Amino acid sequence: MPGILEVIVTSVDEAREAEAGGADRLELVRALERGGFTPELGLAREVIEAVSIPVRVMIRESDGMKIGDRREIETLRERAREAAVLPADGLVLGFIRDRKIDKCAALRVLQEAPKARATFHRAFDEVADPLRAIDDLKEIGQIDLILTNGGEGNWAVRKRRLLEWQHAALPEIAILVAAGLCPAIIDELNQQDPPFQFHVGRAARLGHQVSNPVDRRQVAAVKDIIR
Repeated sequence: MPGILEVIVTSVDEAREAEAGGADRLELVRALERGGFTPELGLAREVIEAVSIPVRVMIRESDGMKIGDRREIETLRERAREAAVLPADGLVLGFIRDRKIDKCAALRVLQEAPKARATFHRAFDEVADPLRAIDDLKEIGQIDLILTNGGEGNWAVRKRRLLEWQHAALPEIAILVAAGLCPAIIDELNQQDPPFQFHVGRAARLGHQVSNPVDRRQVAAVKDIIR
């Protein structure tokens, strides 16, 4: 079974381009240049209606991976409640505190969307004990994907971690690899059984620039490696 390709998009046009290029799933955000924030509800609805592939909606309201204060958590809960009424594939979120998974924050936000599946985004790469973090995410229940690039170090070190984390996470959670701009990484990990899932941002955009739009040819080039 070939791996799944997820593409970050910020608009209806980008969503259509990504689907035309062969994307299997979309992550919808705004302010991609700042790591991705919660998109407007109306845009999320338009994107979901414009494509036939699954869409996950980012729930994030500030820079960093830590909840700032009570007002921020309440805003995040409201955004999750709004997204819960959409026919989305799920949500994307991630909170840490003291280099551990902030289970309390994640549970409070997901409480507003009890039927939604969720991706825990690259906040995961900032935890001190990834294997403990995987166990914590399993306890949350709704998390079915972890987005990570394998952490620091050279490719051999990162690959070893990714394989270890995939083994620890399955079957409840799959590892979604932030593939960057290296086709060889995708090709190598796609040979694993089961294959990894892959997530791209710049690699799907013209000139590999965040400020440029998603282009179906760029998406297709990545998808061809995974097929």
